Amino acid sequence: MELQSTHELRHRYIEVKDARIHVVECGMLNDPVVLFLHGWPQDWSAFEKVMILAGQTVHAVSVDMPGMGASSCEPLVGSKKEIAAYVYGVVQALDLQHVTLVGHDCGGMVTYSYLTNHGDYLERAIIIDVAVPGIDPWDEVLRNPHIWHFAFHTIPELPEKLVQGKQADYFDFFFDAMSLKPELITTESRERYAKAYTQPSALSTGFEWYRAFTQDKKDNTPAPSQSIQTPVLYLRGSHSGVSIEPYIAGFTRAGLVNIEGKKIEGSGHFIADEQPEKLWECIAEFMK
Repeated sequence: MELQSTHELRHRYIEVKDARIHVVECGMLNDPVVLFLHGWPQDWSAFEKVMILAGQTVHAVSVDMPGMGASSCEPLVGSKKEIAAYVYGVVQALDLQHVTLVGHDCGGMVTYSYLTNHGDYLERAIIIDVAVPGIDPWDEVLRNPHIWHFAFHTIPELPEKLVQGKQADYFDFFFDAMSLKPELITTESRERYAKAYTQPSALSTGFEWYRAFTQDKKDNTPAPSQSIQTPVLYLRGSHSGVSIEPYIAGFTRAGLVNIEGKKIEGSGHFIADEQPEKLWECIAEFMK
């Protein structure tokens, strides 16, 4: 499948509460809508290749998270419940209908929070390659020594002091370690991602996402009677190194009654960079 579209990427800004959200769109301004939420350490452009494919048949939308890239927000926000409220504000401001929400990494955590707090306004949700605070196997993930950066990023101020000015080098470690073929995350993409965190406030916002995990876990604790009917797809890269079944079981116990899981072949953690065509094919099939 070739990366081509007759629809150009369009940029605009949406005022939501105390934030100015950078929104990028592709495709026709009608429904259905696919709204993409990036993770760390990336920005809206993580989904650019997927958007170009999606824009041929749907209204594709991607945002810079509040405080990231070209989106501003004061004060800094790390709580996924609060970020989901900003995303909901964008959906309302643009009057987006029949929305499929797609979130990767921390964007997947936001997608889960959106699902549990604003799920009545979603057609379906897709959560990509992430553990969600408070949902099994979250505690097991925290015990994994290979996930050392979760703890490091929660330390007040220290990560900023060590990473500021070295964003590209620091981010490259994760791109290289967590992808199957690091060369698929191009030099141009890596430069864009590092630039999105150049401002001290953006870098701190990224770390605030991790510092909010304790609050996220509390916010995500499901009520005993929680039952979410919205169709949910949970995706992992085939080379992410983990079994998908414990995640599906955890979501099911949390009340997601219509969830399925799938692995994207030939990919590590950064699926939108590594396998954009396969990712879009998977999303499109789920939307059918």
